[in-house]
Amino acid sequence: MNKKFLITHTMLKKAAGGPVRRFLVCALYEDGKMAEVSLQPAGTESILHNMYTARVQNVAAGLHAAFVEISAGQRCFLPLDDSKHPIFVKKTSQKPIAAGDELVVQICKEAYHTKEAVATTNLSFSGEYLILTSANRKIGVSSKLPSIQKKRLQALAEKLRGNDTHYGLILRTNAAAADEERIQAEFLRLKSEYERLAAYAATRTAGSCLRREQPLYRRMLMDTDKAGLTEIITDEQAVYDDLRQDPLTDAAVRLYADNLLPLASLYSVSSQLEDACKPRVWLKSGANIIIQPTEALTVIDVNSSKHVVKKEKQPYHYQINREAAAEIARQLRLRNISGIIIVDFIDLYDDEQNASLLKEFRSQLKKDPVPVQLMGMTRLGLVELTRKKLKKPLLEQLTSAFCT
Repeated sequence: MNKKFLITHTMLKKAAGGPVRRFLVCALYEDGKMAEVSLQPAGTESILHNMYTARVQNVAAGLHAAFVEISAGQRCFLPLDDSKHPIFVKKTSQKPIAAGDELVVQICKEAYHTKEAVATTNLSFSGEYLILTSANRKIGVSSKLPSIQKKRLQALAEKLRGNDTHYGLILRTNAAAADEERIQAEFLRLKSEYERLAAYAATRTAGSCLRREQPLYRRMLMDTDKAGLTEIITDEQAVYDDLRQDPLTDAAVRLYADNLLPLASLYSVSSQLEDACKPRVWLKSGANIIIQPTEALTVIDVNSSKHVVKKEKQPYHYQINREAAAEIARQLRLRNISGIIIVDFIDLYDDEQNASLLKEFRSQLKKDPVPVQLMGMTRLGLVELTRKKLKKPLLEQLTSAFCT
């Protein structure tokens, strides 16, 4: 699979005839198709993954959570299950956590609809090959790697950490292709960052931002599986200089310069994003899928539509379902659809075909950097899955940008 990573600015509009706004677009293309994308309105910053000294406003025992303030008037939700081993700057009582306490938190989920942003005391320091965590003190390895690689990286992580159990380590998928020296160098850098932040936090008052996340393009590059990534293309001189000076991958970094054909036009950024906001997605076979988000879940329906069946229906429906499974997996990544997802494939009346379809679907979902759980097929023939919520869906990113 040929992968390219695109970093550019482009003008986007909310709807036909509506207002236009400039966005930074970071997109991963697989075999010429946009597979993942993150948007950021020009001139704005996200608080996702930032670290703050926060003051506890109150503890809601019924919700098993606390509400913390990271700046004047900016409140976040802190689940108590995610407040293990906190770094306290100020402690007001003997209770594990109480109103008035000041502690270090990291934003792990952006605000969504009417819900506040979600914070955690499990600070994560991410690199290309590993993640150092402050509260989750276990050693883990990417579930996407084969067992032999997992055992090797598990042993390496234990060797790096030694007897120091005040933090945890997670070896990422990209670590499998890296040599031990590079992983060790990154480990030492992240450990130093963690220790410096813990010391710095003790000198700061509530509402201080202790660490801002790296630029959007760097964060997305770190989370991208580098296997097959051949090129990073940008028309932004500052981005090019940054990545050339401190590369995150061995892929070539290219500065695009063509005044007649902008980079965003060359890769059809606007049209692909526009298609990703439409409910209907056409397949090569002439069939289509309908994607309908609701407040509680997302429903995806597979239709044969224009696909003409001249022979027995079942073999053709099976092929349509396989094609749809691959496209649905791509659309989940592209649109950043999260939470509960229900897929209504075309009915198959063969258990072996259903089992084969689910196997194919699982294989396609493994390409997703965001954790996805395929629960199986219900008695009504509906496929259930969940995808972890980390950031706003693509449509919400666009909609909220035009409301600010």
